Amino acid sequence: MSKSESPKEPEQLRKLFIRGLSFETSDDSLRSHCEPWRTLTDCVVTRDPNTRCSRGFGFVTYAAVEEVDAAMNARPHEVDGRVVEPKRAVSREDSQRPGAHFTVKKISVGGIKEDTEEHHLRDCFEQYGKTEVIEIMTD
Repeated sequence: MSKSESPKEPEQLRKLFIRGLSFETSDDSLRSHCEPWRTLTDCVVTRDPNTRCSRGFGFVTYAAVEEVDAAMNARPHEVDGRVVEPKRAVSREDSQRPGAHFTVKKISVGGIKEDTEEHHLRDCFEQYGKTEVIEIMTD
């Protein structure tokens, strides 16, 4: 991707927070680990401003959301001999909201009436975000 070419998707959607890094992990070693999932636009190990020592976490930004998905699907990740925990990055403003750090992708709902249809559940849950699949189990 050239400098003049900017990604179409917002940076926040293309960014991963990587927790549990070794204190020896550098920007370069994190970059080397993350590059197989395509184009990185940024990669940084967060350091203490005074000591310049790693704080044990960092951020990786890809050129496209599909690359973030590919990296997340390739878990678990091991960087410099340590298993790390990648999560989708949450903005500082959003991180103050209750539940912002949950990574729930699937929920089970029990006790629904027999005549409940998919659109009833979709109407209820879409207010919280995009619903990908609704499956109503029957006996």
